[in-house]
Amino acid sequence: MLHNAKNIKIFSANSNPNLAASIANHLNLPLASNKVGKFSDGEIFVNLDETVRGSDVFIIQSTCDPVNDHLMELLVMIDACKRASAGRIVAVMPYFGYARQDRKAKARDPITAKLVANLITAAGATRVLTMDLHAAQIQGFFDIPVDHLLGVPLLAPYYLEKFDSMDDVVVVSPDFGSVTRARNFSRIIDTPVAIIDKRRPRPNVSEVMNIIGDIKDKKVILVDDMIDTAGTITHGAEALIEKGAKEVYACCSHPVLSGPAMERIAASPIKELVVLDTIELPEEKKAPNIKVLSVAKLFADAIEKIYEDESISPLFSPPVK
Repeated sequence: MLHNAKNIKIFSANSNPNLAASIANHLNLPLASNKVGKFSDGEIFVNLDETVRGSDVFIIQSTCDPVNDHLMELLVMIDACKRASAGRIVAVMPYFGYARQDRKAKARDPITAKLVANLITAAGATRVLTMDLHAAQIQGFFDIPVDHLLGVPLLAPYYLEKFDSMDDVVVVSPDFGSVTRARNFSRIIDTPVAIIDKRRPRPNVSEVMNIIGDIKDKKVILVDDMIDTAGTITHGAEALIEKGAKEVYACCSHPVLSGPAMERIAASPIKELVVLDTIELPEEKKAPNIKVLSVAKLFADAIEKIYEDESISPLFSPPVK
């Protein structure tokens, strides 16, 4: 509960209004009134229907599909708040789009994650609050403070309740890039870790090569930051079953689920996929074996601490079993 809610405004654009409403509800605040839409030629318009002068403004917007529209909505809202004399302007981005373009993988590649960071800063944001960046180093692309929340402390306790015992459970990293995440996950539920060694011949195509660790006759939990086309996670699940895993479960923070993802997941041996609501799932992407957990309370706690000028570092540290 906020001690002084006089000078705080929670705004939502169009990417995830249900999450925004839930965050505001946890703060015991109404969503501030605004309109975000398009002119007939496709340009974004924003109307703020209440004063923000001197207020701390939190704009909740995931830059998910359609990525460019949602990014532009965020930028225009930030600009509107800046020109209306808002105090602090915090871009609350549960999912940060373009995060995978964080380096030059080959000659003449752009580094689009840095470009997006520049745009958000230039628009007038004074702080960014986000979750599970694809590369944590993206925080350094910003010249303003970035608070980087973790999804693991929300996902791991789910399995402590789901399984009666952890004796036959192994946490699996789908690639070497997710090993730290898998280790943090396993520390919470007190299980061993295995790693899938794979190579990627071209974008969105993965080929499993080897599995490092003992997964035979085990329940395995694949842990990743996001699932896009689901090639990595489903190929990994198939390889785990071939190597003797008893059951395969999967979880991620960001359910991008583009292209053939839903068909691949339905045809895979994954018994259950647990995701967070950083990206709102449309009806066609909801399935009986997909479980959604909410990030609303965690983001509400972070917003409260930012507003009250308190440390939010306790929210970064996952509890250990």
